[in-house]
Amino acid sequence: MILHYEIAELEPYINWPYFFFAWQLRQQEELERMRREAEQKLQELAGRYRAHALFLLLDAHSDGDDIVVSTGKRIPLLRQQKGNPCLCLADFVSPDNDRVGVFATSADIGLETDFDGDPYEKMLVQLLADRLAEAAAEKMHEDVRRHYWGYAKDEALSMADLHAERFQGIRPAVGYPSLPDTSLNFVLDELLDLKQIGIRLTESGAMRPHASVSGLMLSHPQARYFSLGKIGNDQLSDYARRRGLPIEVIKKFLAANL
Repeated sequence: MILHYEIAELEPYINWPYFFFAWQLRQQEELERMRREAEQKLQELAGRYRAHALFLLLDAHSDGDDIVVSTGKRIPLLRQQKGNPCLCLADFVSPDNDRVGVFATSADIGLETDFDGDPYEKMLVQLLADRLAEAAAEKMHEDVRRHYWGYAKDEALSMADLHAERFQGIRPAVGYPSLPDTSLNFVLDELLDLKQIGIRLTESGAMRPHASVSGLMLSHPQARYFSLGKIGNDQLSDYARRRGLPIEVIKKFLAANL
């Protein structure tokens, strides 16, 4: 399923504190000035650029630390080696019959390429593009929970509730603490065909445009985010085997977790 979002539709979903953090702003007067400037720029961009979401809902089950989807494709995951309990995202998928979502969102590449003439404007637009891609993920996930998947049909949350993630289920993104291996984007690409919304992958699995988000959608009521932390050589070897890649290649993708 592909969804296209206008900027005006996404603006209410923007999580502004992340935008302010990128500028390292703390004073209230600075925050208000930057917010006004950003909103003015969004008005200028509206109608010229959009953000896009791509998702697929699949029957699935867990098999150890893998999620196996109905196409037969395995999504290998990693488990914490410290914690109580030691969590893996596959723990939130039934070993029998369940469902998972895979997704990606992106803002138009022009937001990254059309403003090279002014370094300040380029930075402003790039940071807004990042926020729009994240807002598209927020809006898409809400639409999925309430309509397409429909496991939370009666959900009625405020924007503050959405940003505080007070909904059922989680949306772990590739590259974030519970899903740190960016090369998993190659697995998601096989399922989603990311070029449908203009995303291409680098050799490391990073997405271009930079203003892109990808990941999983899990519906389990107890599903929660966690930080993977450091992993040992035993798990590294097992993960490399499950990914079907040489250990030396996996080491490059997981350098921060070794």
